Order: sequence, then structure tokens, then C-alpha cells
Amino acid sequence: MTVMTATAATAAAAPGAGPAGTAAGAVNGAAFSDVDETLIRMKSMFRFLAFHLRRRGEPPATYERLADGLRAAARRGEPREQINRRYYRLLAGEPVDLLERSGRSWFAHERAQPGGPYVPEVARELRAHRAAGRPVVLLSGSFFACLEPVAEDIGADHALGSRPVVRRGVLTGEVLVPMIGAAKGRAVELSAALRGFDLAACSGYGDHSSDLPLLGAVGRPVAVGDDPELAAHARRHGWRRLAAGRA
Repeated sequence: MTVMTATAATAAAAPGAGPAGTAAGAVNGAAFSDVDETLIRMKSMFRFLAFHLRRRGEPPATYERLADGLRAAARRGEPREQINRRYYRLLAGEPVDLLERSGRSWFAHERAQPGGPYVPEVARELRAHRAAGRPVVLLSGSFFACLEPVAEDIGADHALGSRPVVRRGVLTGEVLVPMIGAAKGRAVELSAALRGFDLAACSGYGDHSSDLPLLGAVGRPVAVGDDPELAAHARRHGWRRLAAGRA
């Protein structure tokens, strides 16, 4: 599984019974899903960072200091895209291969916890899409270290994440385009244009108002969880809703 910035393969989808149109017999649809607190019950970037720092021998105070800086930026109302960039600056100088190994160890740890990492309803629907032959594409502001093990485990065809800049095998701390907000909607539309998906036959899953561009791009949007702005939008537009659990 490779995390990329645009993607997908052609597959089938159609209206009918089952999750967001999982009945057999349709063509040219795919399932697009956000990851954090949509497919998995946690914020992967924070959980991974805590795990990676512990693995590196850092004291707990190191994680708390770094995470508090990101949370403070959020409280000040800084856009999610900028907070995403702040996060990757914390990883400047980290080797890609070390992050990949940490990511796999981190997700194996999450997999072993009681209840597992997934939001059951969303995981079940994505597996149903896969069983029906439709491709599953994950979209997230997270990055390869977190997304690759999740995508492989759930059986996703592709994962579209924020892409850190890498030089000589090491992260520079910069990111090309944060896969947040409008970028998710553009990624869905680009996938459809490149691979011949019928967006009206595609399903989408998201848990936050920042996922509205993703959900608005597809014909079968599903609002996950109880974000007030997203829930209100879903009610106004008659979108399906699913419950979500958080770790």
C-alpha cells in the first residue's frame, strides 16, 4: 500500500439496499472515507506521535509539550491546514524508514487494544464496499506512517494523505498540500476524473465539518458522529448518519 496524493481504480457501485448503495449491479463508483474519528476512533497523528516519542526514549513531558502547542493553536482558531503544517515541522529530521517502522508498530499496538481501533459501523460498510468490488480510498491529513498500516489492514485500495517533503530519506518538516478541507474535495474530484468514477454513484464518510468538501463531492454522503455543524448540514440535506466512538 502506497500513500499518494491522487488516485483510484475503476469499480462498481449502484443504488440499492446496503451501506450507501452497496447493492450489486452498478458501475463506476467508489467509497471515499476520512480516517481519524471516522474509520478509526482516534486522532492518528497524536497517538502516533506519543508512541513514536516513547519508542525513541523521550519522556512523557516531551509529547505533552508538543501536543499542547498544537492544541493551543487550535484554541486560538488557527486553520486546520496550518495546524497540520505545524505538526509536520515537529518531525523535521526524522528518517522515513524509522517513521514507517514506528507506524507499523504503533498500529499493531492499537490493534491489540480492547475494542480495537475501528469505528465498527464505518469499518463494516467499507468492507462491504470492498466485498462488492468497489474500491475504497482513504483521505486524511495524516501521513504515510499512520495511513499505510490502516489502509492495508482495512483492505483499502489507496490512501491519500498529507505529503511531507523528503530529502535524502529524511523529512524536511514541510508538507506539500495538507489533505484537509477543500483538498479532500479536490482529491475526490480528481480521482473521479482520472479513473472514470461516477461521483453520483460514489459514497463518502466523514466526521467533521472540514469533511464537507469530501462529502459534498459524492452522491452518497454519510455523516459520522455528532459534530454539530456537520450534523446540522446532514439533517438539512437528508444525508445518512452513523454513530462513532472515540478512543
